[in-house]
Amino acid sequence: MKILITSGGTTEAIDSVRGITNHSTGRLGKVVAETFLNQGHEVTLVTTKQALKPDSHPHLSLNLISSVTSLQKALESLVPKHHVLIHAMAVSDYTPVYMTDLEELKQTSNVDQLLEKNNTETKISSKSDYQVLFLKKTPKLISQVKQWNPSIQLIGFKLLVDVSKEELVSVARESLRKNRADLIVANDLSQITADAHQAWLVGHDIIQEASTKREIAQLIYKEVTKDD
Repeated sequence: MKILITSGGTTEAIDSVRGITNHSTGRLGKVVAETFLNQGHEVTLVTTKQALKPDSHPHLSLNLISSVTSLQKALESLVPKHHVLIHAMAVSDYTPVYMTDLEELKQTSNVDQLLEKNNTETKISSKSDYQVLFLKKTPKLISQVKQWNPSIQLIGFKLLVDVSKEELVSVARESLRKNRADLIVANDLSQITADAHQAWLVGHDIIQEASTKREIAQLIYKEVTKDD
């Protein structure tokens, strides 16, 4: 079986030396990849330079990306060639449009004009005490997966913060419906530590609990391969 896994977190550039990123380490994606590799499956891991990765393996292919745009290009190419996508990557919700100092913003009568501009400097000046950064929403790539490959098994992830199990499961079920996913791993940032990772694997007719990254990986493996 050909397994496609995304892990780590994207970075959106402000200029050539600055960017907006997140704290995702890629540790869970690494564990999931190792679980499938250990059972003889072919794994393509789409991840970032900084993220944790499995050791070299004859059945492992790495595809390094950085931004949402590069991730989209990779998925458009790879999704049609795989049986399963486990989309564990923390994908940026917003990307920079334009950064300016507060004085320019005050002197602008039409903010829409600023949204049509682009920073041309390799490194934006840091002389001003205050800078204003305009962001725009990035596309939800998980919602496009079934357009690229209608038959792929799609496992998504949903991360919330300090909510009840009932809310986590409810949000996961909505994601199942909206993205035509097969499974959603619902987890709460407040329940994730170096040694523990509380999560629920939510399907259309199942809810299974896990308390470590290894258990999450095992549950995903069991569900993905149960009809194999």
